[in-house]
Amino acid sequence: MSPDALAIEALRARLDELVLDHEAELVALRHDLHAHPELSNREVRTAGVVAAHLRKLGMEVRDGIAGHGVIGVLRGGQPGDRVVALRADMDALPVRETTGLPFASTRVDADYPGGPFPVAHACGHDCHTATVLVAASVLASVLDHLAGTVMFVFQPAEEGPPIGEIGGARAMLDAGAFTDPVPTMVFGMHVAPYPAGHIAHRTGTQFAASCLVRIALRGEPTHGSMPWLGVDPYPAAATIIIGVGQIYRQVPAGNAISVSIGHVDDVGRFNIIGETVTLLGTIRCLVASDMADLQRRVTRLCENSARAYGCTAEVEFLLPVPPVRNEPAWIEAVLPTLRRVVGPERVVPATPTMVNDDVSYFVEQFGGVYLQYGVQDTHMIGDEVAALEGGRGFVPNHHPAFYAVDEALATSVRVHVNVAVDHLHGMLDVAP
Repeated sequence: MSPDALAIEALRARLDELVLDHEAELVALRHDLHAHPELSNREVRTAGVVAAHLRKLGMEVRDGIAGHGVIGVLRGGQPGDRVVALRADMDALPVRETTGLPFASTRVDADYPGGPFPVAHACGHDCHTATVLVAASVLASVLDHLAGTVMFVFQPAEEGPPIGEIGGARAMLDAGAFTDPVPTMVFGMHVAPYPAGHIAHRTGTQFAASCLVRIALRGEPTHGSMPWLGVDPYPAAATIIIGVGQIYRQVPAGNAISVSIGHVDDVGRFNIIGETVTLLGTIRCLVASDMADLQRRVTRLCENSARAYGCTAEVEFLLPVPPVRNEPAWIEAVLPTLRRVVGPERVVPATPTMVNDDVSYFVEQFGGVYLQYGVQDTHMIGDEVAALEGGRGFVPNHHPAFYAVDEALATSVRVHVNVAVDHLHGMLDVAP
């Protein structure tokens, strides 16, 4: 083994020691973040915790990016021109937590637009933030041995900012957050109901393209006892809600899509036929080129349904997110690192999913990979995920009872720091 190889092996062993040293801090950070969740574009406390942690490590810190985004820059002590960006999202969801955990959230945001809302980390972003913070602690401890630069990227508003506000990954790019330094690789993992410690990967589209759809229906208000004197927008709204479920029949087989209405908002009361009804939902597709056609179909459905009931429809498509695509060369490059860290039996193929993640903007622009990481009491039977006897079993993200076992977090840190070191030192490489 060459002297360089011996040095890398020693560095990897030191990384493992440091992760174990920081495990208690990791769990404590995650519990604290979990108990104090904040909705998209309101991550004030979380961003403060992140920035304070990074500054304590002595690195260059930029905060207030695109709202509450934070970036820490760690410049290695060895020469190198590579820059690896480790990304975590920070925001939570308007969900009432039912996990029963001692550190479960009881928070309610009374001021959020459309609220008040209960708030919980039902998607696991608390795990992401704690993981990348401790990865920063570990890599800062071996600063003198790093060739190149590590960026620790803490993104706000991944779940989407309130309508009318700007936020998320696209906003961080537009704010110039990645101009100095410029990443040569972006890496991240999203916690998922896979078995704890497993990594699921997919070549090609992993997460769907998506957009928010807002449908404003307008009629003529009247007293509920005299409907003939007005125009009720609710029948049109009901027709649209039913109709969007049929759009999949107009799309070629195999092109997975989803059009769903998740929120209905009106102005009025029980004995008044109101003037307006607003529907909010999402459009998702695994084949990105299907999006324009789906938007046309949704627009036609809404306008024709409104016309049939004598009202009008205004349709807007907001918050576009491209699909997360893992290019074959990047997956092939990262697999040896993943298999070395967690064991080849724990690196499994993933099926594409209709969820979205705006990390796609970063991966698309700079290259890299985005994976799924198992954090639950489940196990694999063939390609299927099944519950472990005596465990909590499979609970999907965004569910009020979504959970992550603390025991899985340290391995996630090990993956992040090993990917960073391997890329900086030329062992995880994709030719330009």
